[in-house]
Amino acid sequence: DVQLQASGGGSVQPGDSLRLSCATSGLAFNDYAIAWFRQDFGKERELISCIRNDDGTTYVKASVKGRFTISSDSARNTVYLQMNSLNPQDTAVYVCAAGPARYCSTYGTLGLLGLWGRGTLVTVSS
Repeated sequence: DVQLQASGGGSVQPGDSLRLSCATSGLAFNDYAIAWFRQDFGKERELISCIRNDDGTTYVKASVKGRFTISSDSARNTVYLQMNSLNPQDTAVYVCAAGPARYCSTYGTLGLLGLWGRGTLVTVSS
């Protein structure tokens, strides 16, 4: 079975850091791109970052660029999202999704990703 599982969320204070993990199984990891999305109450889902597992091409949303870093570990079939200098606007449910590797470019995702995991909650408050 194909599975994606996001983990690593929690409740932190502004300025803190978190590292989210997207563990995958049941797919040829390097054939895929992995993307991170987030959605908070009353807001639309937004793409935060994506990475091509084959060549390492990445996209990071401008609003979090410099604070968030995406990386891929093919040995563990896992993609990470390192989040630094968190602020309350980062509060959301974060979810990872997978699609063909070509669907991630430096401009974002090319098409709808077909594989989605359950999200992990990040709460940033003082």
